[in-house]
Amino acid sequence: MITYDRLYLAGSWAVPSDPELLDIRSPHDQAVIGRAAQARPADIDRAVAAARTAFDEGPWPRTAPAERIAVIRRLNALREAEAERIADLISAENGSARWFTGAGQPGLTRQAEAYLRAAEGFGWEETIESAAVRAVVRREPVGVVAAVIPWNSPFSAAMAKIVPALLAGNTVVLKVSPENSLSMGLLAELLERTGLPEGVISVLPADRETSEHLVSHPDVDKIAFTGSTRAGRRIAAIAGEQLKRVSLELGGKSAAIILPDADIEQAVQGLKFASLLNNGESCIAQTRVLAPRGRYEEVVTALKELVESLKVGDPADPDTFIGPMIRRDQQQRVRDYIELGIKEGARLVTGGPQVPPGLESGNYVTPTVFADVDNSLRIAREEIFGPVLVVIAYDDEDDAVRIADDSEYGLSGGVWSADETHALEVAARLRTGTVTVNGAPISFDGPFGGHKASGIGREYGAAGLAQYTEYKSVTLPASGA
Repeated sequence: MITYDRLYLAGSWAVPSDPELLDIRSPHDQAVIGRAAQARPADIDRAVAAARTAFDEGPWPRTAPAERIAVIRRLNALREAEAERIADLISAENGSARWFTGAGQPGLTRQAEAYLRAAEGFGWEETIESAAVRAVVRREPVGVVAAVIPWNSPFSAAMAKIVPALLAGNTVVLKVSPENSLSMGLLAELLERTGLPEGVISVLPADRETSEHLVSHPDVDKIAFTGSTRAGRRIAAIAGEQLKRVSLELGGKSAAIILPDADIEQAVQGLKFASLLNNGESCIAQTRVLAPRGRYEEVVTALKELVESLKVGDPADPDTFIGPMIRRDQQQRVRDYIELGIKEGARLVTGGPQVPPGLESGNYVTPTVFADVDNSLRIAREEIFGPVLVVIAYDDEDDAVRIADDSEYGLSGGVWSADETHALEVAARLRTGTVTVNGAPISFDGPFGGHKASGIGREYGAAGLAQYTEYKSVTLPASGA
């Protein structure tokens, strides 16, 4: 049992305005695994006020980039030392399989190191000179950042925002999901040990109503949000009304295009991870599988065999590939979509709305594959956020690209081919922010983000760091004038 009866507010552990603690329950069996304080609007006000003072009057925004880089290196080292504990906590809270949370720890290191490389080579100050004038161009911090993250991959989402925000010299109020109160409590402990000045960062678990209070706060200068497209639209409206800076990483319904020359076995084994990682609770999951008509049944059969081979069960079991959904309502949402797919007339290849036998006490769903799916069906258009795949047939390459782009989303996607050069040509035609070829991992040095309803702005590397800066130009007479 882990208990956090205080909030990490402005760099220290503070008594919350509401003393009631939230029970954190295991998605596996509903057992209470911890209790934690939750922030209310009054706590948000205290955190934002402290962040405002720390930005306007404190040392952090005026610290040299090299010193800020050293602090983030220390944070990264502290996190690496707790990697096993972090992985265990996220599995316990989220139901994410332990293989996934463990494999994610080196990824967190690579993510942070990419930001650090970007900061070391960043143009914090540059001089542009012409015959008439000299311009000193500075990249300065935006101000107070409200970082709001979802529950599905909490450490990755948190570090993707607080690392560049802090490297740029901002102060941060990080709003995390109640479900992640334990792992984010550990993050707060690590931040406490980095030596950040008072007021620079707060880590506050809170509900959606309190989150809206944060993003609407007049002393917040920028909102960095990851979550659903519906919530993103609301946040964009608030930001537009108040002219706040905003970056949004939103939903997805990504397509994996299997070209006719692809190795089907290799492609399907790759989709095991690209489509079903983190129990399917992933915005980048490639859940629309586009197969050529001439090899359609071959792809469907291979996916059926793959999905039926995956162990569903206790996320702490090292042999488990798919664990439970995070909450009962999320479990029911996924099961409702499966029932909808059947009603819509798609062919149920494997799975179904039933709970896997022996797992009724948890938030489990049966991994499901639908075939004979038209891209107009709701199961092909709406983000299900669970282990549900749809297989869509295409006639030729132009048809495949058309189907892939026939979506309100544009976050990720994949192309599978024996010809890498040709796969790159197909990838270039897709209107989406990230495309992987033959299962390659996402680059943390390159920009990550979405087109269309999948968001605004980019994360990772230099592009992600730039999201937390403002330009300032100072002009002087030209040299020798």
